[in-house]
Amino acid sequence: MTERFADRVVVITGAGGGLGRAASQAFAREGARLVLVDVDEGPMEEAALELRRSGTECSTHRVDLAVEADITKFGAEVCATYARIHVLYNNAGLAYGEISRSFLGLSLEKWLRYLAINSVSPLLLAQALRPSLARAKGVILNQSSMAANAPATAYGVTKATLNSMTYGMAHAFAGDGIRVNAIEPGLMETPANKAGLSAETYQRVQATQLLPLHGTAQDIAALALFLASDDARFITCEIVSCDAGSRLRGWRY
Repeated sequence: MTERFADRVVVITGAGGGLGRAASQAFAREGARLVLVDVDEGPMEEAALELRRSGTECSTHRVDLAVEADITKFGAEVCATYARIHVLYNNAGLAYGEISRSFLGLSLEKWLRYLAINSVSPLLLAQALRPSLARAKGVILNQSSMAANAPATAYGVTKATLNSMTYGMAHAFAGDGIRVNAIEPGLMETPANKAGLSAETYQRVQATQLLPLHGTAQDIAALALFLASDDARFITCEIVSCDAGSRLRGWRY
């Protein structure tokens, strides 16, 4: 097995479950030193314990991405610990509940919270970690969604905004040799998706796929490994879909 990330430092937000946990395990298998971030400490510590048992160097940090002071403090601490950060994977975000059901009738307070966490915090975190990312000529990955392509919910709007933010970040950080891309997952079979989406929505979205397959968290992790690796050294400012061709027949909204 190759170890493309041997001794490289990888920061992953939303690392306690679902896509974040799968990404953590995938990077660990390729030799990465992990910095796990989550607002929910329980699942994050469980994920870290599992990784440490397999021999992975791993630290955990509770950070509320809606609080700028939390982000700034975390960035300073991590940059003081690691002179070089090779990957920042902005995976954390709000995806279920009212944000995925509503568009009209939301208060300004709710819109600003959703946008702060899903769209703006990736930039703030990248800025906070920029010194160490720059020394490593690192990679930033933003976790978007197929919902960004035809947004009919607040969630889709925040992910469409994140796509635009990705383009802006790619330009802003290019001078430091930092690559910035986003991943747009399609319908992935994660516990959160199974619990958070109705059976009708699940069937409707899966029916838009060109391939009769079931997407998994491992599919997204594999794409993240590639985009974060030296194999993708010439790829930046891209929104990369991983959706079995759903974008050709309709999008989840």
